[in-house]
Amino acid sequence: MLRVGIGFDAHRFIESHLGFNTHYASDGAAREPLVLMGVSFPDSPRLAGHSDADVMCHALMDALLGAAGLGDIGHYFPSNSKEYKGSNSMHLLAKVVELLAEKGFKVHNVDVCLIGESPKIGPRVTEMKTSASAVLKISTDQINIKATTTDNMGFTGRGEGLAAQAVATLSSE
Repeated sequence: MLRVGIGFDAHRFIESHLGFNTHYASDGAAREPLVLMGVSFPDSPRLAGHSDADVMCHALMDALLGAAGLGDIGHYFPSNSKEYKGSNSMHLLAKVVELLAEKGFKVHNVDVCLIGESPKIGPRVTEMKTSASAVLKISTDQINIKATTTDNMGFTGRGEGLAAQAVATLSSE
C-alpha cells in the first residue's frame, strides 16, 4: 500500500536587506552557511532556526511523517530542546527514516520545492539529490528537487526568507 504526505516549512534569513535579526544572532549563527538538503551555499545568507534551518529538509521530514501518520517534526525534534540546537537536519532526517522503518514503511519517492528568489539551486540539484539519496536509502531518480519564485511577492519575494513544500510517498514493507 502507498501512503502520501505533504510538508511545508519557512524560515527567515538571519541577515537580509532588512538588516540583522538579533533574535538569532547568538552562537556565531551568522557565520554559518545556508544549508539546503544537506548542501552548503556559502555565498547566501543563512536562515534563522534552532537547528541548521534546512527549510527543504524540514518540509521533507514533515511530508514523510505525515505519510506515516506520525505527526510532525516539532513532536520529535522540539525547537525549544537544547539537544537539537544547531543540529544538522540531515541527521534528523536519518532519524525520521529509522522511525519509518521501525513502523514498517519505506520511502518510495519524494518531491521537494524551494520557494524564494535566491539562491538559484539549479547547478546544485544533482548534489542535493545525492545527499538526500544517501539518507533516504533510495535512488536519486526517486527524488525530485526544484525551485520556484514568487515574482517578488510576499516574504520570499522580498528576500526576507525561504519556504519549501514537499510531497512524499511511502510503501508498507
